[in-house]
Amino acid sequence: MRYARLLTAAATALVLLLTGCAATGDRTPDGVVRLRFQSLAWQPESVDANKRLVREWNAAHPGIQVDYVQGSWDSVHDQLLTSFEGGEAPDLIHDASDDLADFAYGGYLADLRGLLPDRLRADIPARSWQSTTFGDGIYGVPFLQEPRMIMANRTILKDAGVRVPTAEHPWTWEEFRQVAKDLTAAMGEGRYAVAWPLREPVSVSLNLGLSAGGRLFHRDPDGKAVLRFEAGDAVVPGTIRAMVDTDRTASPATLGSGGSDTLPGFFGGKYAMVPLGFSYRQQIVRQAPKDFDWTVLPAPAGAAGLAQGVSPQTLSIAEDSPHKREAALFLDFFLQPRNTVRLALGDWMLPTSTAALADPALRTPAYGWATGVAVARQLSPAPAQSVRGYPEWKDKVATPAFQEYYSGAIDTAELRARLVGDGNRVLARYQRG
Repeated sequence: MRYARLLTAAATALVLLLTGCAATGDRTPDGVVRLRFQSLAWQPESVDANKRLVREWNAAHPGIQVDYVQGSWDSVHDQLLTSFEGGEAPDLIHDASDDLADFAYGGYLADLRGLLPDRLRADIPARSWQSTTFGDGIYGVPFLQEPRMIMANRTILKDAGVRVPTAEHPWTWEEFRQVAKDLTAAMGEGRYAVAWPLREPVSVSLNLGLSAGGRLFHRDPDGKAVLRFEAGDAVVPGTIRAMVDTDRTASPATLGSGGSDTLPGFFGGKYAMVPLGFSYRQQIVRQAPKDFDWTVLPAPAGAAGLAQGVSPQTLSIAEDSPHKREAALFLDFFLQPRNTVRLALGDWMLPTSTAALADPALRTPAYGWATGVAVARQLSPAPAQSVRGYPEWKDKVATPAFQEYYSGAIDTAELRARLVGDGNRVLARYQRG
């Protein structure tokens, strides 16, 4: 009954807005409700799409005006924490789901369950909502997601005669390793089938590991998070390590690189394939030589198929905002399917919205859009992101452990001991009581 009453209230607020009346709440002296929207959009097309939508809202809703504030992914966590503690947080907050847990449990974000309309709730799959659900509340709207795909030099693959995978018939991890051997042999000395940019190895290892049945993070009978390194967790790290150390089919020089660092070698034919986030396609389109023939392939499949973990971009409302209902009305507008398509195209990412994913603009074979959409239905939240203490575990335990493992400094047994042994001690501090 309470949920029904809240939905009725939200619907009433929407009717008031559409008739030109602002919802109740604090107002500035001119009688206008003013909301601050901090966006982390950074690519020119994405910034433009965000600002255009804000302008369209403001033009149509004079009683509720939105001020666009530019934020940065590089500093967003610390910046938000400071603004929350100082009582100066923006009303509307752009972030990523794996950054929300501590803010949600800390009481800084509003529970959206009684604020969002049925349309928006129903349009996004339940598995995506899981990424922003902490305890019994929902603290963000997951709206854009980015799987890791394989950017491949089509000419090299064709000349080597290897089977080109599709989302319906992907490579297995074993086949991927064999294809890498065939490509490296065909390419010649000093060239590699794969460049793995692993400057930040944790998300790559964990998210791709879902395809092999790996989870690493589990819940005990009391609901507390616990780390276990099982057979499925070893498949992806073991494959990458073997490609670098044993097969010599992956370049050791790129292990400490970011994705952009590998692109010159990719364009120059030094690497046939580079596993990258879906949005890197934009950089390839902008920077590649005009005659560079490339394609987008799905990541390899394991026991769980093409399953892959993602941490969607999110939109939240600050708990301290005096205009929560007005902010929710803006979110409903901002994330209408047609608008979500504009945001996805601007960011070169995939929407979580079912209706937006069905839009013909995202189903074109050009630039691998259709391949990404085909993979989207198998994306799920990374198991770690709802765990308190994950950021500390990632920074202090997992990142150095994976870096040493991929470089050959430690073996699988030591990797397991550090991820699990040291990791469970970190998690225990956040779950006392």
